[in-house]
Amino acid sequence: MTTLAQRLRAVPSWQVTLSVALFVLGFLVATQVANETERVRYTTQERSPLVETALRLQSQQDALKAAIVELRRRIAELEAAAPGSAAELRQLYADRESARMAAGLLAVTGPGLAFRLEDAPQAASDPEGLVSARDVRVVVEELWLAGAEAIAVNAERVTASTAVLDIGGSILVNSAYLAAPYTISAIGPPDMYERITGSVAFGDFFHDRVERHGVRLGAAELESVDVPAFAGTVNLRFGEPVESPEPAS
Repeated sequence: MTTLAQRLRAVPSWQVTLSVALFVLGFLVATQVANETERVRYTTQERSPLVETALRLQSQQDALKAAIVELRRRIAELEAAAPGSAAELRQLYADRESARMAAGLLAVTGPGLAFRLEDAPQAASDPEGLVSARDVRVVVEELWLAGAEAIAVNAERVTASTAVLDIGGSILVNSAYLAAPYTISAIGPPDMYERITGSVAFGDFFHDRVERHGVRLGAAELESVDVPAFAGTVNLRFGEPVESPEPAS
């Protein structure tokens, strides 16, 4: 009868070495997977409170914006009910509405365009395929140059004081954190699409970001575009109003 020792001696030494190596490799892989699982679990636990805090702050911010819009509406009603000449009141009201519209404090509607920016399909492996704040700024700037009268990014009104900044994997517009995809809506002249697509700067942007890095860009000409009012606050720290000269009698 063949003894165990004889059977072991019959096994080539390279097989024994390979078996030991595979056992050690399996042990190391199992240890690494366990450590990785533990690390991911701790990372998720650490991020969860941050996400909850961000969502709570965003909800509070939305409520404050709604309150600001409601206060502006009530102020407008009180101003319209002020005593005085009917003709003067109508003119003052018209001037005030024009100023508010130009400042972005009124919601407006009209014909225009809507651009949609989305991350490239391969963005997970190629950071250049992610839509950045710069991409949004380029489209906004080109729309202004093409004659746009009102612009919004994901329902955030763009005004003279609006900043568009990169914040991690999202962007900050005014005081709102926005995530891709980004819809940039604009009200403007009928030939706005021809103007913007004929721009050299927009052509360079399209070649670099869309054709080269795969960022997805869609556009639509619309008969009716709704642009909401700016719901934030503007604090001028240095500028002061200049008194208009009284008309000669």
